[in-house]
Amino acid sequence: MRLLLVEDDDHVAAALSAVLARHGFEVKHARSGEEALQALLPADTKPFGVVLLDLGLPDQDGYEVCGKIRKRTATPVIMVTARADVRSRIHGLNLGADDYVVKPYDTGELIARIHAVIRRPAAEAATSAAPADNELILGSVRIELPTRQVSVDGSVVQLTRKEFDLLALLAQRPGVVFRREQIISEVWRTSWEGTGRTLEVHVASLRAKLHMPALIETVRGVGYRLVAPAS
Repeated sequence: MRLLLVEDDDHVAAALSAVLARHGFEVKHARSGEEALQALLPADTKPFGVVLLDLGLPDQDGYEVCGKIRKRTATPVIMVTARADVRSRIHGLNLGADDYVVKPYDTGELIARIHAVIRRPAAEAATSAAPADNELILGSVRIELPTRQVSVDGSVVQLTRKEFDLLALLAQRPGVVFRREQIISEVWRTSWEGTGRTLEVHVASLRAKLHMPALIETVRGVGYRLVAPAS
């Protein structure tokens, strides 16, 4: 699989490229936001399976680059950032990032997250397993599984792939508590424990985007459940 590594530090990029190559990735290195955007333009080359985007770029803000990437392609984007606060992470997800890794990170964590974002989404698997259930309506929330579109009161809400997968999973069984481990297994297709923080950020992002903070309830020490809004 081809991977676009957007990193302005050549020493970091060289070391990381070597690790990624050992795990079977063909790495293309871009040193700036503009170089990354240009690399995504050619239509006659083998597409990238994932973009690994460092936010500290010399020519453009990494968030801005992420937004531009998302307008050009649906390729999964993993942000690499030193900004550990939840607000910064939610901002990245709102711009279309599929995941993030906080510096300093363990390479095993990074590889696990890369494999997680490129696996088949759980909601797509659920759709193919039960093609008759094409739409979920929960009060003012409408979830269209075939088109992966979500709307609230008729207004479409733009979600990332993982945000949609998470919402679709919880919406399959409103009121039922899903364990954190179960959600991580079905949405991220991994049992790796470090994904738990990613889950929390995705839940917070969904609440904010849908403007329904009470839609997804945290069950302390267990997991999450979707509370169906009144019609």
